[in-house]
Amino acid sequence: MQEASILVLEDERAIAEMIEIILRKEGINNITLCNTIEEAKDEMNTKTFDFYLLDIMLPDGSGLDIANSIREKSDAPIFYLTAKSSDADKLRGFMNGADDYITKPFNPLELVARVKVQLVRYMKKKGVPENHIFTCSRFTFDIDAAEIEVDGVKEIISGRLFHLLKYLCDNAGQVLSKEQIYERVWGDCLFDDNTVMVHIRKLREKIEKNPGKPTCIITVRGIGYKLVGDISS
Repeated sequence: MQEASILVLEDERAIAEMIEIILRKEGINNITLCNTIEEAKDEMNTKTFDFYLLDIMLPDGSGLDIANSIREKSDAPIFYLTAKSSDADKLRGFMNGADDYITKPFNPLELVARVKVQLVRYMKKKGVPENHIFTCSRFTFDIDAAEIEVDGVKEIISGRLFHLLKYLCDNAGQVLSKEQIYERVWGDCLFDDNTVMVHIRKLREKIEKNPGKPTCIITVRGIGYKLVGDISS
């Protein structure tokens, strides 16, 4: 997923930036934002993309018109994200090469879930395997088996600790605020500082040699936490 490249064609800046944020939270970092068809075509002339998320009503025309250009070069998924919600509009979208059609306003979590399903499928088709084993300093995390190995000892990790560790691994080297962690792992906007701290402490007890002086999950004072170490995946 981290290798995937996405083109987002959306003229409403707030929506485009919000889409970028939620995709980055899922470990998708190669994102190109465009707000006109002309900009998108310029990008497509110099780059190849694994996914296209297109608005329809744009300042210089319709996002429907760009689909033919995409399909001449690629079979990558195309999603339309638009306020045009009639059955005729949706049918026109699918007839213009859409793999999915999402109407505004939309649920950000639903959007990213649908993007990930299509993107994973396409990346597998391209022969790009997903990384399922993450190693960092003292521990190895097998995501498929929900298992960590610390100093040769294996242990099942489940529940929130699993999702917390996976989120930290997906964003290794990045400072994550407690608010970000809570929203992503617990899926709730009603932030609970203590819940995050308790689970970070439990995770440190599993992977740190000295949980009181952590070297893997470090605290960035006034901001949050960061997973560090000799990271590979």
